[in-house]
Amino acid sequence: MVEGGFAKLFPKGSFFHAAQKYQPLGNGEPEEETHEECELKIIEQEKEVTVLPPKEACKCHKEDLAKALKVDFQTGLSEFSVLQRRLKHGWNEFSVENTEPIWKKYLDQFKNPLILLLLASALVSIITKEYEDAASITMAVLIVVTVAFIQEYRSEKSLEELNKLVPPECNCLREGKLQHLLARELVPGDIIHLSVGDRVPADLRLIEVTDLLVDESSFTGEAEPCNKTDSVLLEAGDITTLSNVVFMGTLVRCGKGKGVVIGTGENSQFGEVFKMMQAEETPKTPLQKSMDRLGKQLTLFSFGIIGLIMLVGWLQGKRLLSMFTIGVSLAVAAIPEGLPIVVTVTLVLGVLRMAKKRVIVKKLPIVETLGCCNVICSDKTGTLTANEMTVTQLVTSDGFQAEVSGVGYNGEGNVYLLPSKEVLKEFSNISVGKLVEAGCVVNNAIIRKNSVMGQPTEGALIALAMKMELADIKDLYVRKKEIPFSSEQRWMAVKCATKNQDEEDIYFMKGAFEEVLRYCTLYNSGGISLSLTPQQKAFYQQEEKRMGSSGLRVLALASGPELGKLTFLGLVGIIDPPRAGVREAVRVLFESGVSVKMITGDALETAVAIGQNIGLCNGKLKAMSGEELDHLAEAELSSAVKNVSIFFRTSPKHKLKIIKALQRAGAVVSMTGDGVNDAVALKSADIGIAMGRAGTDVSKEAANMILVDDDFSTVMNAIEEGKGIFYNIKNFVRFQLSTSISALSLITLSTVLNLPNPLNAMQILWINIIMDGPPAQSLGVEPVDRDTIKQPPRCITDTILSKSLILKIFMSAIIIISGTLFVFWKENPKGGITPRTTTMTFTCFVFFDLFNALTCRSQTKLIYEIGFFRNRMFLYSVLGSFLGQLAVIYIPPLQKVFQTENLGVLDLLFLTGLASSVFVVSEFVKLCEKRCCRPKHKKGHLN
Repeated sequence: MVEGGFAKLFPKGSFFHAAQKYQPLGNGEPEEETHEECELKIIEQEKEVTVLPPKEACKCHKEDLAKALKVDFQTGLSEFSVLQRRLKHGWNEFSVENTEPIWKKYLDQFKNPLILLLLASALVSIITKEYEDAASITMAVLIVVTVAFIQEYRSEKSLEELNKLVPPECNCLREGKLQHLLARELVPGDIIHLSVGDRVPADLRLIEVTDLLVDESSFTGEAEPCNKTDSVLLEAGDITTLSNVVFMGTLVRCGKGKGVVIGTGENSQFGEVFKMMQAEETPKTPLQKSMDRLGKQLTLFSFGIIGLIMLVGWLQGKRLLSMFTIGVSLAVAAIPEGLPIVVTVTLVLGVLRMAKKRVIVKKLPIVETLGCCNVICSDKTGTLTANEMTVTQLVTSDGFQAEVSGVGYNGEGNVYLLPSKEVLKEFSNISVGKLVEAGCVVNNAIIRKNSVMGQPTEGALIALAMKMELADIKDLYVRKKEIPFSSEQRWMAVKCATKNQDEEDIYFMKGAFEEVLRYCTLYNSGGISLSLTPQQKAFYQQEEKRMGSSGLRVLALASGPELGKLTFLGLVGIIDPPRAGVREAVRVLFESGVSVKMITGDALETAVAIGQNIGLCNGKLKAMSGEELDHLAEAELSSAVKNVSIFFRTSPKHKLKIIKALQRAGAVVSMTGDGVNDAVALKSADIGIAMGRAGTDVSKEAANMILVDDDFSTVMNAIEEGKGIFYNIKNFVRFQLSTSISALSLITLSTVLNLPNPLNAMQILWINIIMDGPPAQSLGVEPVDRDTIKQPPRCITDTILSKSLILKIFMSAIIIISGTLFVFWKENPKGGITPRTTTMTFTCFVFFDLFNALTCRSQTKLIYEIGFFRNRMFLYSVLGSFLGQLAVIYIPPLQKVFQTENLGVLDLLFLTGLASSVFVVSEFVKLCEKRCCRPKHKKGHLN
């Protein structure tokens, strides 16, 4: 059965070659084997492949590695081998095991001092033979504990889902093809290609390197990047000395390399580090800390009131047990122990909503910070602009000019010589041909299925070569050496030899015009190298400025026998068109008080052209160069950067200075970027935002948020969501505190005035379930108000309990208390309290709660403005609570537990009308605020 299954999945040809490769040698002629036997033999051989410890792998020669891991370094593994190895070694990921079982987490809920007090009360009831009370209290405790447990469990599950949203990727050689795969799919023996900015996806033994520098700080704590080699080590010392091994989770800072996977998942060296990281607890957000403080203050206040109730009740001669039960039940209802949980759940749900909008938030605390963001510093290339760079203009060193049609990486389009509009192919014009050839050779990008694997700028040069039918010219050269691009030197060069010819080695260089020109002494004129004159340099400078002023990114290209004696070939103008929606996003952000600043390594003209195109700073542009930044003192810089909208010719060091200066000036700064040179700034900003598609692994590692579609306009959605979450939490706090104060005050007043208690212990606990349960939770998932983005950023020191919110809390509480006491007085006959009295009072309070929740959906907008049916979860939860209340009133077993009796239809209508008063008054106050404070709202303030 198994053998037949494999035969269907994998045709004979798919592993026939593998069967021959691993054919064991015998003394005589090899016997003919059946197909099934061949399959089983290969499966057994694949099972023999084991993980190689780094200290062993570093001493192995390449031939020994290939033999041990049963892989051909030129073609990689077959899909059949990958499947068999995965069955043995599993996925390349860490299984996050929950060390604490669910039942233990559930029992931990009983550690709450208030719950223990309630259980003590139930025990006292058993001792005094009040069995019904004991059963009722125990049941109520179970309900409260279960609600709290479900909330925490849901929060943890949501966070686990978030961890799956950012899968690391890698370039892997399989079956002779370079494939872009998720890192979790790797198995021992896979061949991985590494380049600048990649995160190492597994433990690798290097088999080929070019000036490879790897940052192992996340693994070893060493700040300086390590030089890597592919040479065999004679001695295996400490793992930090293994120069031919790179470890999972480390970052490629410079150069490129190729390695074979020797360890995956739990079997990698990073496995131990991961376990230590898991032990670290996530720090609480400022919002959570303030909520905890609020909870403690209210707890102390609540205990003071409860102590007073018990003391006064005891002095008045009431049963101490009864007062104790009432007091403890009231504590559970009054103390907002659910507040911190609600904050976490609200934040998590907000993060998941962002994920649906293609914005991934890696760290939960960032969600609340978004609403405070008032400055966005954005990298230009690949962030504000599209990710498909296209060559549109060429200027050769001898003065020829050409324009290029077609957009993107599909190779469609032509190169036209100006002014004749002659279509150029191959070397029909030698000067243009040589320029395009250089761009194709000094290049690490690959175009596959109309998408680029590598940097977009290099992809544009490959696409240009495709249009000239020169894309295969790269194959005429053998690369001997590469000097990779870095943000500091701003150029890249390769040393090549021509295949099958005894010509001398040749260098090809590309990079920023000023830097490349420094290495040139000659220029190309129709295939002949002539001495570079000042007049020629002036001409090139003028052309570079002209192209840059029209928004083109300008690259210079050169070639020659040695660096310092290169022949200048010409200039290539590449446009990175602004993304759709960026101009609109910049306008909306500007109107809402968020300043957008562009930071780029490009020249002034290029930066200004793009800035004007996207409407930066409403067209009033002020620019500053990186050189000017260096000459400003710290104090001057902090005041100067506030008014600058474009920073050009900047390095990573400059970007960091800008971020720090803005933060010193009191700004909450968000930084968006995609490159290696953005990583430091992304990490130092209050909110680091990386690009999901074009972004390097370094930038994604440093960032707190990732825009999956590389769409800058989705930043608006993120800020909108951040502001909405804060307002939702305020809505929840208003509802819970007004209910809590009402319940406390009701019992306090009745005790102090020597009146019978209007609510019994079970009824108070039922109110607590509504207060902490579905209706309250649904306020946290209220859809974001459409006008939220227009509101100015909130001050990071703003408290949840503003004066306006406190007034509204007390207003609602007074209405609820007055209405409930009125019903209690009206239904209280001279003969004493009856079940009808408590039922009417209890139902009145619950109805008040539900209407209060309805008006708490927004602090400023009327119900018809936010939409009655917009939050379906709220409607379902209120309906559920209403039906639950009817069940408590009309179902006999519940009547016994809650000490209620049937009510008539007119009673329900009366209570509904009275309870709606809290909603009507609150809506009327909102209407008055809108009319009286109209200018204030136009400025965009929310209370």
